[in-house]
Amino acid sequence: MVSQTMRVLLTQLKCPRSMDFCNAVMQAELNWAWYEWQKLEAAKKVFEEGKLKHSMTEWRRHLHQNPEFGFEEFETANFIVGRLRELGYEDVVTGVGGTGVVATLKRGTRARTVALRADMDCLRIQETTNLPHASSKPGLMHACGHDGHTAILLGAATLLMAEDTFDGTVRFVFQPAEEWGQGMKAMIRDGLGTKIPFDEVYGLHIKPGLPVGQLETRSGPFMAAEDGFQVTVKGAGGHASSPHLCRDAIVCGASIVSELQTIVSRVLDPAELAVVSVTSILGDNVKNAISSELKIEGDCRHFSSVVSKKIEYTLRRIVDGIATSHGCEAKVYYERVFVPLVNEEACTQHALAAAQAVFGPENVSGDAPREGGAEDFAQALLIAPGAFANIGNGDSAVCHSSEFEFNDEALLPGARWFAELVRQRLPIEAS
Repeated sequence: MVSQTMRVLLTQLKCPRSMDFCNAVMQAELNWAWYEWQKLEAAKKVFEEGKLKHSMTEWRRHLHQNPEFGFEEFETANFIVGRLRELGYEDVVTGVGGTGVVATLKRGTRARTVALRADMDCLRIQETTNLPHASSKPGLMHACGHDGHTAILLGAATLLMAEDTFDGTVRFVFQPAEEWGQGMKAMIRDGLGTKIPFDEVYGLHIKPGLPVGQLETRSGPFMAAEDGFQVTVKGAGGHASSPHLCRDAIVCGASIVSELQTIVSRVLDPAELAVVSVTSILGDNVKNAISSELKIEGDCRHFSSVVSKKIEYTLRRIVDGIATSHGCEAKVYYERVFVPLVNEEACTQHALAAAQAVFGPENVSGDAPREGGAEDFAQALLIAPGAFANIGNGDSAVCHSSEFEFNDEALLPGARWFAELVRQRLPIEAS
């Protein structure tokens, strides 16, 4: 239509080379159309031939066999970029937040943008599954399903490239260092949400124990915040036979550990969900000597900043008081690592609507229990409304277990959910 209009215009202007120029424009348009068709066909080939599930399984197992720790996902990022290029993606930004990747797909003219996110990093765990595709790297393992999450997002990228069923822009966000709680912050510092903007954001996580083919979520607070603390107690060491000449850091620390158990049971409102756990104690480790120093490390979970402040204040008060009573000195380092994950109400309903279309209403729950686990996706929800959901992994070992294995039957449903979210949130309006 544009070429015909130009032909008429140039003819009316009686430009001596109007027809040659017009033909050149038409040829350029044909070349562009051929190029776009080839990109669509590349994605359709994977899907239309019934190979998507097989491809996703291969991708997932390749990633599982080649895990990389947070901010070290160089091979993983290269693998993702390679698959995206094969599918016809041109707008692919690398190095976002260190090793993050963001691909963009546009259809139509609508200005609205939806982001879909997956995490890429592994854990420092020695795998014991003995599977053919088990980790090839000693001490590193995809024990939390991030290999599957990445394959799912690549599957969604395949589905959406192969069709013309939405009007707007999709961002495919592949995030590093989720387990650290630092990856999303790093991507945001590098421009995710500003230089690379979006209006809504969605993510998912595999859940052992939830049947494959089911999805659950809830509006409001869904996953806990995580705070970490370290207490260093300094006393005066000496010979084990002369404790009266020492100030025992271990005895002081034991009192601190015991008293910390009262924070949840006696300080916080029983209606508030919170956990304070001491997870590590390290003294001088000399059998016949009184320890001069003790380090106590721990972890706190909660769903509100008010509770977090109460925990920190009370922890410091307990440590200072007990250290003084034992004639010791103590320092407290308190760090807020993960913020609570809070699903926006409207976006939660959008996530449920898409899930009902993919999984069936009987396999979808909007009343999932709140979880004590933390999730770095929460940082994305601070810059845009969105929602996070769990999909079923069936009867499997728990996440962070050396025996954990992602159920490949969950891959295609997860990809279809992401794709359906885009179709519903960026619908093509009837002309």
